[in-house]
Amino acid sequence: MNQSNRSLIDAETSVGWHGSLELVFAQRHGATQLTRNWTQAPLKVQRSFYPEGPNVCHSIVLHTAGGIVGGDRLSLNFQLEPDAHSLITTATASKIYRSNGLEAIQDMHMQVAAGACLEWFPLETIVFNGAIYRQGLQVELALGASWLGWEIMRFGRSARGERFLQGEWRSHTEIWQQGHPLWIDRQWLKGGEEMLDSPHGLAGQPVVASLSWVGAAVAPEIVMQARSLWTSKERQGEAGVTRLISGLLCRYRGASTAEARNWFIDVWQLLRSSLLGRPICIPRVWQI
Repeated sequence: MNQSNRSLIDAETSVGWHGSLELVFAQRHGATQLTRNWTQAPLKVQRSFYPEGPNVCHSIVLHTAGGIVGGDRLSLNFQLEPDAHSLITTATASKIYRSNGLEAIQDMHMQVAAGACLEWFPLETIVFNGAIYRQGLQVELALGASWLGWEIMRFGRSARGERFLQGEWRSHTEIWQQGHPLWIDRQWLKGGEEMLDSPHGLAGQPVVASLSWVGAAVAPEIVMQARSLWTSKERQGEAGVTRLISGLLCRYRGASTAEARNWFIDVWQLLRSSLLGRPICIPRVWQI
């Protein structure tokens, strides 16, 4: 291979979106306001919404390219100043396309100051067969701060009969407070029959999901109520609820992203009313 052809191939394989999003929320004049909004394509954010009054700012993140491919690098940074309260979601499901041999990466950093609360509720992520994807999430909580978030993953476009037989998915979550880890969660799934069918993997199911609340101790009664919210309705998947050092963790494995999200919404209502003294408010974009 001559040098010109090699240079052309190197240039083609190095192509990828390097998108960034930086949002800062602050309590100003009795309202949580978006005081900094810096974006780099393909990421952007819609204008702020206040469906539940001025204290909680709803923001919707958009990925204008439609999906993530090998070589993409996305960076999301959220910062909440003292006593701010923000709910951030995404406009559509995220799609991780089949890799061209390169890894796609999304890194998220969130800082939550004293008395602030950040709720991070992205819509589901669909990991196509052959995708190579790594995501990292690091949250820094001040004393008196809280964070509530979820991730809902579908492996393969199962509606088309696609299974995650090739590729790789990695997820690394860390939540810290004053230099001490409150929750560290590392997951790795390698595409293939062994992982898909193993009871220690997907057990034949295409969807796994996690919801975590971190920032305050949760009473055993709350754990029992979160479990009963699962068992009180007829559901098809599997679920579990455990206490964290300063929070709560819910896990789901099944066939339906809607089933996972509906249970998470029930748990969200429980946690909001019990720990924040506020009812939930479903983001408008979920109802479209």
